[in-house]
Amino acid sequence: MENEVWRWLWTCSAVVFSLAEVFTAGFFLLPFAIGAVAAAVLAWADVHVLWQWLVFFGATVVSFVYLRRFVGRQNDVEQPRVGANRLIDARGQVIERVDEDAQTGMVRIGGEQWRAIAAEPIEVDTRVMVTEIDGTRLVVVPTPRQQAAESTES
Repeated sequence: MENEVWRWLWTCSAVVFSLAEVFTAGFFLLPFAIGAVAAAVLAWADVHVLWQWLVFFGATVVSFVYLRRFVGRQNDVEQPRVGANRLIDARGQVIERVDEDAQTGMVRIGGEQWRAIAAEPIEVDTRVMVTEIDGTRLVVVPTPRQQAAESTES
C-alpha cells in the first residue's frame, strides 16, 4: 500500500480509538489512540511504513506504562456510597416497632423513613444504627448508648 492510504488509516484509527475510549473505563483504549496519533504524524510526514508501525507499538507501550499509575490511583480512592448504601453507619430512630418475626418495623433517618429489620425486637423511640442493607430493608442495631441505658433500667 502506498503511504497515502496509511495516512488515512492511522488518522481514522486514532479517531476511532479516541471515541471508543470515551465509552470505556480505565484508560484501556487511550494508549492505542496515542500510538495511532504518533503513527499518523509519521505517515503525514511521509516516513516509511515500517517506522510508523514501530512508533505505533512503542508509543502504545510507553503510554500504557505511563497511564497505569493513574489507573492505580483511581482504584485506591474509596468510592462514595450511593443509593441505600449511603445509610450504612447512619443513626436514626425507630418509629414503628422493629420485629423480625412479624416482618414489621420502620426507622427514620434524617427526613426519610425506611423499613427495617433486626436480630431482636426494638421498641419505638429507640436510637439505632444501620449496619447493612438487606434488599430494600435496613438492618439496624440499637446504638451502644441506648443499650447501656436499657441495661441500667433492668
